[in-house]
Amino acid sequence: MPAVEINLQQQVASLYSDHHGWLFGWLRKKLGCADNAADVAQDTFMRIITSRDAVMRMQEPRAYLTTTAKHLMANRVRRQLIEEAYLAELSLAASQCEGFPSPEQICAAVQALEQISNALQGLQTKPRLAFLLHYLDGQTQAEVAGELGISTRMVQKYLAQALLHCHLTGSAL
Repeated sequence: MPAVEINLQQQVASLYSDHHGWLFGWLRKKLGCADNAADVAQDTFMRIITSRDAVMRMQEPRAYLTTTAKHLMANRVRRQLIEEAYLAELSLAASQCEGFPSPEQICAAVQALEQISNALQGLQTKPRLAFLLHYLDGQTQAEVAGELGISTRMVQKYLAQALLHCHLTGSAL
């Protein structure tokens, strides 16, 4: 293993052991829940660890950790607000229709949407849009081509690229 990798591993281990307890305590006060604090602390360290440059250039670890944790908490709040709005809209629509979906079906739909979102992470914009328009909106390949301003053949390539991406990332759709 190269010396740079060993140094990076040592820095990550030091960062975690020196600051995890402090970050967890700070998050617990902010969130009022030990479980959520543990999740955000874990996500914070994972975000930093996956950004190798951040670990190597970090000069103020606690400031960097709190900034990263604040961004993650904001993302969680945004996601929760979107989920609540979606569920409220589903509930409203369901109350106005006969045979509306059960809470279990709504939960399954939300989980499926999260799974699709995670599966498409890291995919370029046009292949992702082609996938969503075709498979979620039910558009034909010709309709997708017209909307994206590309050929039907290119839509086929994008769809294949998206499916391959999902397969390679281990995402089961």
